[in-house]
Amino acid sequence: MSTFLITLIVVAIVIAAMAIGVMFGRKPIAGSCGGIGSLGLDCEFGCKKPCSKRQARMEAAKAEQQH
Repeated sequence: MSTFLITLIVVAIVIAAMAIGVMFGRKPIAGSCGGIGSLGLDCEFGCKKPCSKRQARMEAAKAEQQH
């Protein structure tokens, strides 16, 4: 039982530390390969009207493909 309690306390401390880091403006945890955004699929799943930054990236990608 003591092993379980120690493990629970350690996990709670780690989660609290990560939350505090995010609250103070540190970059959130991200995957090492960039996640689904690196595949170009991040806006295809329900994003009907992309934000202006995404629209600019999409237009730049189209222009680059045409050249």
